[in-house]
Amino acid sequence: MANPIAHFETSLGDFDAEIFLDKMPITAGNFIELAKSGFYDGLHFHRVISDFMVQFGCPHAKNPRDPRCGTGGPPKGNIPDEFRDDAKLSNEPLTLSMANTGEPNSGGSQFFINTDHNDYLDWFTPGPSKHPVFGKVVKGDDVIQKINTTRTDANDRPVTPVQVKKVTIEER
Repeated sequence: MANPIAHFETSLGDFDAEIFLDKMPITAGNFIELAKSGFYDGLHFHRVISDFMVQFGCPHAKNPRDPRCGTGGPPKGNIPDEFRDDAKLSNEPLTLSMANTGEPNSGGSQFFINTDHNDYLDWFTPGPSKHPVFGKVVKGDDVIQKINTTRTDANDRPVTPVQVKKVTIEER
């Protein structure tokens, strides 16, 4: 059975991502559960840093001007870190990676899409950042580029909000 595909319908166009359920069952399973529940529908990208990443998944980002954007998590709480020796996936361009606070087991609903090769964020390399990859954009990389180059304010928030209208999961 092939991995599921997440279809993101955004205000700047659509993109699809393969979700690595086969390699990252905890992290990918959490994302799929949240997507199927409608958790991500209507949220906005709350952090965009050109040539680095675009971040998404904070429940406070329903309102893109909420000062709490970037601080919230999923209703069921955080998930355990998934650092698997058989899934050493690097934070390459267009990969989806679990965001966290820097503390162990602090990932939840927020993730980012790498727009550069951010290998220093790999969980298996030396350094404080530990961000496991759980998917990759397979269609619509031009949309990711549009999001990545949108004008931002001093807090890295898009000046013109970028909304994810709906996320659907296609089982294959």
